[in-house]
Parts: sequence; C-alpha cells; structure tokens
Amino acid sequence: MGEDTVTFIDNRTGKRVDLPVRASTQGPDAVDIGRFLRETGYFTYDPGFLSTASCHSSLTYLDGKQGMLEYRGYPIEQLAEHSSFIEVACLMLYGELPDPARLDEFNKTITHHSMLNESLKGFFRGFYHDAHPMAIMVGVVGSLSAFYHDSTDINNPEHREIAAHRLIAKMPSIAAASYKHSIGEPQVYPDNALSFTGNLLNMMFSVPCEEYVIDPVAEKALDLIFILHADHEQNASTSTVRLAGSSGANPFACIASGIAALWGPAHGGANEAVLKMLDEIGDVSKVPKYLERAKDRDDPFRLMGFGHRVYKNYDPRARIIRKMCHEVLEKLGKGNDPMFELALRLEEIARSDEYFIKRKLYPNVDFYSGLIYKALGIPTNMFTVMFAIARTVGWLAQWMEMIGEEDQRIGRPRQLYVGAKRRDYVPIGER
Repeated sequence: MGEDTVTFIDNRTGKRVDLPVRASTQGPDAVDIGRFLRETGYFTYDPGFLSTASCHSSLTYLDGKQGMLEYRGYPIEQLAEHSSFIEVACLMLYGELPDPARLDEFNKTITHHSMLNESLKGFFRGFYHDAHPMAIMVGVVGSLSAFYHDSTDINNPEHREIAAHRLIAKMPSIAAASYKHSIGEPQVYPDNALSFTGNLLNMMFSVPCEEYVIDPVAEKALDLIFILHADHEQNASTSTVRLAGSSGANPFACIASGIAALWGPAHGGANEAVLKMLDEIGDVSKVPKYLERAKDRDDPFRLMGFGHRVYKNYDPRARIIRKMCHEVLEKLGKGNDPMFELALRLEEIARSDEYFIKRKLYPNVDFYSGLIYKALGIPTNMFTVMFAIARTVGWLAQWMEMIGEEDQRIGRPRQLYVGAKRRDYVPIGER
C-alpha cells in the first residue's frame, strides 16, 4: 500500500502534484510540503506559522479545542497532582518517568551543578544597578559558554547532557543573583540540602544577617507553577531556541535566545500584564464597566489573562493553578486579598457573559500565576524570570531532540516579496 497523499491542483496550469501526508499519533496529520517549491514553483504563505508544523516532536502534545496538555503522553493534571518539577524535568529530557534510584541520581546531579563560577560575580556587577532582571538573564546565560566551554560540542551526546544539567541547575542561581543585584543585596550561595524551588526562595529572600525559613506552601506553589510552565509545544520562545540551535549554536546561546523571545509582553509577560489590568480596574464594582470596554474594538483597554493563541477551551493549567491560588492566599493569611477577590469576580462575570462565551475567552494560566507570585512576595519584574526557569527544561528537551535528528538542517523560512522590482541606480545628482 502506498503512502497517503493529498493532491495540489494548480488552477493556472492544470498541473497536479501529490504531496505525502505524515501521520501523527495525536492531533492533525501534516502535509509534507518539503518539495512543494521544487515541483510547483510556489512558496506557501502562512504568517505566524498558524498552520505550519515546523518539526516533528515526541515531547508535548496539546489539543486547543479539548483543552488538553500532555508531557511525553502524561496528562498535565496527573503530573501536577503526583509529580515534582525535578521529576518532570527528568521525564522531559529522557522520555520516561524515572524510578526512585534514577530520580535520586538526577536530583543530585542538578543540585551539585547549581553553583556559579565565581568570575560571574564580576559580570553581574557590570550591569546598571536598576537593570531589568530579564536583561541580566539574557546576558549572563549567553555568557555561560565562555565559562563552561568544555560542554559545547553539540555533536557529542555527553556534552549535550552535561550542558542541559548545568543550565537547569544554574538558572535559579542566575535568577536569584539577578534579583539580588537589582535590589543591592549580596548574592546567596545555593544550599544542597534544599529542594529546587526551596533553594530558589532561599537565594532570593534570605540575607546574611538573619535566618530565613522557607514556607512549604510557597515551595509547593512554585514547584507546581514550574511544572505547568515546563513546556508548551512550539511556542515563540521554543521555536526561537530550535531555530538558533539549527545553526549549530552552542546550547547556552540557544537558551539565551529563548529568554529574549520570552521577554516579549505578548509571550512571557502576560501574567505581569494581568496584575497591571487588575490595578487599573481597581474595584469589583468597576468590573462591568471594564468588561464593556473590553468589548469595544475602539477602546484600547484589553482583558489580559483571558483566551489563548492555541486553547479554544478552558486552559487545563488554569484549572489546576486556580485551586493552588486559593490555597496560597488562604494559608499565607491573604484569603481576603482584594486583588484576588477582584480576579475571581472578573472571571465569574466574564464566564457568564455571552460575548466572552461565544468567543471562548476563558481564563488562562497567566490569569492566576501573577497573583500567586505577588502573594509570595516576588516582584513583578521577576515574573518572566520565573517563567524562564521553568521553560528552560522544555527548551533544552526540544533542543536535544532537534540536535539528535538525523535529518536536522538549518532553519531557513522563505518570504512573499512585495517590494520594488529590479531597477537601476540613479546618481545622486540626477535624483
């Protein structure tokens, strides 16, 4: 039996071209257009790549219509309930849930890679005192290849694995150091006795002059958020990492490119935008007024934290994090936080409004994550940094998968040229 195909018919010339169909294990199959230009003379045109599969991957599956998200086949709901971020990281890198011995080994490896080279301290001091932590993250992560050049041979599987371990382990240390620099406090060394998220909290909030006690609620909440943000298929930052990696760039440079893409307000900055929106609304009584403004196309106000580029149903991560948001605020004595009450009221009204129901504008994960960060005392300029720590796992898994492919080649999108046709140069005196 031959392979499945679809036929392209050129109405201009009548030429027929059969294109192979690549089967997926879940979701839509893909029409392989690799030879489309050669056989038809046409490019395909897909702004934003909304209908284009740029790669094949076995990492993450999401179904926007059904509101499903799976890592390596495991539903996000099950991982959020039973797993830890470190276990999810091991799953994403190696493809299977680890047994206890393998998980312990992986955890020890990550823990013992968490220290930064002392020379990096001078690099941090070179940034302006009020530099945005994301700006510092881009610079410092990109510089790591100068400190750890013994693991930058991308054709060596062992090097790739060591680089991945180092990046996952050092990202919280870099993030905390970026935060400490921005507030003028001394860097705190990692503590190998602490968990991944406990270590991050300690490095961010402890000071040499007094004891810092890690709140287990905060530790658990961060771990959950990191699980939910570990990967999300071929989003803007992940695609950026893959495109940079396709050139043969070292893994540290690739992850730095992902951080830069994540920094955009349309991507990683959405939870910060939610808090700004709630601040602007200010009071529950004003919610109806602002919802009417959100419906008005001529009004610049936008309802942040609702809807998603991919999900056309309730974001499965939002269901999980909503419960955690309640738990965090209640256990930290902030159950009556007016901003959280405002957020819940906004969600309640929006979900019962025909305008939002018809357009399937449901709350997404960003709607609640910013509220949790705020309750934990994490400043808004660190929200996207938290995102970067978690997403580093997905970026690295995607990068390792891509580099390991036999048919891997450099990314080279094409364009629909709409500029001037060929013309001759006119001397300056004749213009």
